[in-house]
Amino acid sequence: MPLTLWIKAGTSATAFVLATAGVASADPAVEQPHATAAVVTLRYDDSRAAGWEAAIAAGVASWNANVSNVRLVEAAPGGPAEIVIVATTGWPQATLGPVRPGRQVRVELGSQAVSDGYNKTRIAAHELGHSLGLPDTKPGPCSQLMSGSSAGTACTNAVPNATERSRVQSNYASAVAASVLVDGRTLVDAP
Repeated sequence: MPLTLWIKAGTSATAFVLATAGVASADPAVEQPHATAAVVTLRYDDSRAAGWEAAIAAGVASWNANVSNVRLVEAAPGGPAEIVIVATTGWPQATLGPVRPGRQVRVELGSQAVSDGYNKTRIAAHELGHSLGLPDTKPGPCSQLMSGSSAGTACTNAVPNATERSRVQSNYASAVAASVLVDGRTLVDAP
């Protein structure tokens, strides 16, 4: 085959590969797609958490508003869930994550803490924080969601602070992090 035919064939093949691979155009007027970080979706099942639905919804909304690479969504009835939430009569407790899709952790929302005056929404958001891989930070101020009961019964803050948000973002930042297994410890949040 003559050299000019090889060059022509190679140029055409290269143009085809670049076009089908979505490689950036040299023309600055052509808008390029932006890379987006993968979002890990975790399903929660609160079908056994009667009386806690509003607090769970508010806790989920707080996490979803404050972290961008993990999303908590309600599981379909009877469907699989990574976070199983149940109402109990004892102290709140949860399995320490970070939980991964296809794995499972348990959150127990205990009425003993509510009877003692602790805020339901703060409890729910705090226990979900454990599922996302955050340990307790006791003692701690009300501004730290993970300070839990050590912040006192007057504390109603259900919003993770910058450090807590950053740790969760880091826990779900990459495919490498996705291979990390759940810690497996159960953290009881009694004072």
